[in-house]
Amino acid sequence: MTTRSVAAPSLRDVLLLDRIEPDLFRSRLLYRDEKTLYGGQIAAQALVAAGRTAGDDRSPNSLHLYYLRAGSASRPTEYRVQRDRDGRAFSARRVEAVQDGKVIATASCSFGVDAGGPDVQVTAAPEVTGDPEDLPVYPGPRMFGLECRLAPGQGGAEWPTRFWARAVGVQAGDRLMEAATLTYLSDRSNGLGALDLAVPMVPASLDHAIWFHRRVDLSGWLLMDLVPHTLSAERLWYTGTIHDRSGSLAVSLAQELLSRPRPTSPA
Repeated sequence: MTTRSVAAPSLRDVLLLDRIEPDLFRSRLLYRDEKTLYGGQIAAQALVAAGRTAGDDRSPNSLHLYYLRAGSASRPTEYRVQRDRDGRAFSARRVEAVQDGKVIATASCSFGVDAGGPDVQVTAAPEVTGDPEDLPVYPGPRMFGLECRLAPGQGGAEWPTRFWARAVGVQAGDRLMEAATLTYLSDRSNGLGALDLAVPMVPASLDHAIWFHRRVDLSGWLLMDLVPHTLSAERLWYTGTIHDRSGSLAVSLAQELLSRPRPTSPA
């Protein structure tokens, strides 16, 4: 099937890939965007490509991705999967995301079989007041199929560090699509908003890591919380979590962000 443009993309449009060869996939969704291709889309699609080469008994447990070049939303992205290993408990995959013959990102993904054992969550979810339904909308023109609401105290922030989100149209029971949806969300905003900087900064993702801990209901409200730890040599490192409303930890993430002063407009 060829790539296509859609007037109102859904989350399914974002995550659906065409299989060209057993280990080669191509994105379907094309749209016009004056900005570079959203990093969360690249990461989510890379995870889907890798997951479709793993066994049905294995679900994602982690993804580590490096952004190498800016991509374009108006051109298709190919995902080339390398099958590093299939063990009894885990499968490891590497993925190259390619546009116009150039690698724009590389990813390493791990998939594991379901396992038992203790379930311990050491740190509680952040305490947030207010019902998400009553909070202001956090607009995002490229966040297809996701509704976001700003947590109290985040109004007016260019890069909010705490907000609610829920998905529309995710197929319940498909663990790969559930993990890909969380990956798609995980690159939304960054840790810059918590820093009191005198100069406005322009962020660009360098690398991104995400760990999947527990399944949650994606159609319910999920709280994303981002915490910066250090800014040095124009690189910001921050961590984050995604919890459901009961406080269950679904995802942990970490990212390094290139952060440079915004160029001033000529007088």
